Amino acid sequence: MMAWRSVAVALACSLLLAVPATAQDAAQHPGRSVVMSKCFQCHTDAMFRDQRQDRGRWEAAIYRMVGRGGLWSADEIKLMADYLATEFGPKPAAR
Repeated sequence: MMAWRSVAVALACSLLLAVPATAQDAAQHPGRSVVMSKCFQCHTDAMFRDQRQDRGRWEAAIYRMVGRGGLWSADEIKLMADYLATEFGPKPAAR
């Protein structure tokens, strides 16, 4: 009987610990996952931190990557440019 109670308590605690991670993921910019999956195949995060460009320049950079073989939809390009401008724009995002 005591073993089942311990298992139930452990399960409940693990479910409670998983909730903040899910909430944090939902709070992230939707373009982040696109950048992570599409850009990090070739680039490191240092490239984004060092550039600090406005949205128009980020979008131009993404279109240069399309010219080099990047396959992204117009919606993905918009999401990526929005995210990069927000997080890696001329002024760092306030935390």
